[in-house]
Amino acid sequence: MAHALTLAARGLGRVWPNPAVGCLIVKDGVVLGRARTADGGRPHAETQALTQAGDAAQGATAYVTLEPCAHHGKTPPCADALVSAGIARVVVALVDPDPRVAGSGIARLRAAGIDVIEGVMEAEARTLQAGFLSRVMRSRPMVTLKLAMTLDGRIATASGESRWITGPDARAHVHAQRARHDAVMVGAGTARADDPQLTVRDMGDVPQPVRIVLSRRLNVPADSAMTRGDAPVWMIYGDAPDDRIAALTARGVTAIRCATGPGGQIDLSVALEELGTWGLTRVYCEGGGTLAAALLAQGLVDRLDCYTAGAAIGAEGTPALGAMGLSLLADAPRLRLTETRVLGPDLLHRWAV
Repeated sequence: MAHALTLAARGLGRVWPNPAVGCLIVKDGVVLGRARTADGGRPHAETQALTQAGDAAQGATAYVTLEPCAHHGKTPPCADALVSAGIARVVVALVDPDPRVAGSGIARLRAAGIDVIEGVMEAEARTLQAGFLSRVMRSRPMVTLKLAMTLDGRIATASGESRWITGPDARAHVHAQRARHDAVMVGAGTARADDPQLTVRDMGDVPQPVRIVLSRRLNVPADSAMTRGDAPVWMIYGDAPDDRIAALTARGVTAIRCATGPGGQIDLSVALEELGTWGLTRVYCEGGGTLAAALLAQGLVDRLDCYTAGAAIGAEGTPALGAMGLSLLADAPRLRLTETRVLGPDLLHRWAV
């Protein structure tokens, strides 16, 4: 199962809206087939692994990181494929909470006389599937908030200079994290000030994440680094002029209207739910400070990746987080440290919220 989970992890950021699943077919201690969900979500891991195993799958054991599907979608049910192949035993890490499955895949296997073992490395599988589980159970993708800052919590000097606060090792790690998410998201202020590409670079030929900009009035340049690239760009807006919508859509941007809250600002909860309806499971938010603070204050961050450089800018620099409207320390979000890593001269602190 550990091997199957490693395979599944390779699909993160590449298989949405489907979950990243790994599967091994094993008999007499020999691995006959192994696969992960293919890029784009099809074919599924089980059918690929069974194809590799061929007739030798008869009487074998299948290790699957998520309950095999039992419904007809764009592909036939994987549970039926396992039955047809003559699999004798299926070991499942995690039951699929999708209402179209939700135990029916396991029930179909048992009805066919297959021995099913559940819950093997379930905690690890649940961590791996956090994005998919969030979309199914909370109707929104998992959100990772990334901050790259000085040791005194600044992300830019008073003049706005921010490249580069962290070193090449930390930046390479950020690109790897982009690749493991379905989308990279920034606010309009960051899009205007930095003109970022938000792509995965120096990692070979990998699928690019969707680039997302939240801009209430769509007041971002139509001719930007993002709109000149090939990776998809989505812009979420609240109340934008028709000419701005037309100019951006003419450049290939997908404009998504969203409800607004107090002060006419985009309702972030609704925006994330909208992204869930578009199939996104994992979103990597790279700021800026206003958006980061709003997500934290509203309880919409699931993981915080904090990259800290050994430099100090001082109070005149731009803080990593904008105003959160807190007057009591007891109201501050509390996070749990899950990982610390040295990246060249910098530190990564990973927090669970």
